[in-house]
Amino acid sequence: FTRWRFAGRISEPHVRTRWADRVMPQPTLRIATRGSALAIWQASHVSGLINTAVPGLNIEVVVVETQGDKDLETPISELGGKGIFAKEVQLAVLEGRADIAVHSAKDLPAIPIDGLHLAAITERGDPRDALVGATLGSMEPGATVATGSKRRRVQLSAIRPDLNFIDLRGNIASRLSKVPDGGAVVMAAVALRRLQLADHLSEVLSVDEVVPQVGQAALAVECRTEDEPLVNALKLIEDPGSRRCVDAERAFLAELGGDCTLPVGAHGVLLDSIGEGDGSGQGVRLSAILANGETASAHIARARQVGDDPVALGKSVARDLRVAIDG
Repeated sequence: FTRWRFAGRISEPHVRTRWADRVMPQPTLRIATRGSALAIWQASHVSGLINTAVPGLNIEVVVVETQGDKDLETPISELGGKGIFAKEVQLAVLEGRADIAVHSAKDLPAIPIDGLHLAAITERGDPRDALVGATLGSMEPGATVATGSKRRRVQLSAIRPDLNFIDLRGNIASRLSKVPDGGAVVMAAVALRRLQLADHLSEVLSVDEVVPQVGQAALAVECRTEDEPLVNALKLIEDPGSRRCVDAERAFLAELGGDCTLPVGAHGVLLDSIGEGDGSGQGVRLSAILANGETASAHIARARQVGDDPVALGKSVARDLRVAIDG
């Protein structure tokens, strides 16, 4: 593997066969994923990236049902937080039923599980939240906004304290069918775009209005820590800039406790991409919020910092917000 270049391409064409022959303990690479339409899209997307890097490799999708898929009624916070959409998928890899796991990065707990390695973050999509139905400015006082996210609720409540918020869970098709009259459903813009449903979008909210969820719009690929050849090979599909931003966001959440029950959001962006960097691709700006409740009366602490070390940056922002909330 000394002839590999881990920058998104292979140095020589014949190495592709060597990758397939030596990395894979079996003739087929098995991808574990949830079974929702969006999760299948994500697994197929990662499969496509791998096949671009290593043409001809056989890939099989292994569908796993998670706790979050089984119970679509109970609020996520009562089911155990982020891990409800990832644990069973991770277990499939740990038990050898699959070789890699593909997650929406926002569903992946910030504190790693022993035996698994976060091998790649692929190029990120649009991280913004969006409304389906009415726009934020057009809704009448008392209009209903449906969302199962405390983070979305508290930030939208701060903008429009006169709105009525209700809980909503379910797959994308289910949520699209439950748009309140005169109101809206809040969803991730990228989810609708990936499923060719962007025509349902009525308004995309800026990251300054509503700070996204940690890891939103990024895909995370895990494999067994002990599978070093696969760990190295998966670097071919990683987007370094997206990785730095997501690492900062995940470090922020981990510093708060991994699966913080308070409303929390974070969004990292490369300084070079906003014209504030030095051209090195290293600097990250991290914007984040932490609230002490989910209603219009909640206190929302905000912080924004820049740094070259994503993990140190995330931890620093988390400490500042914790002080702002706890006093």
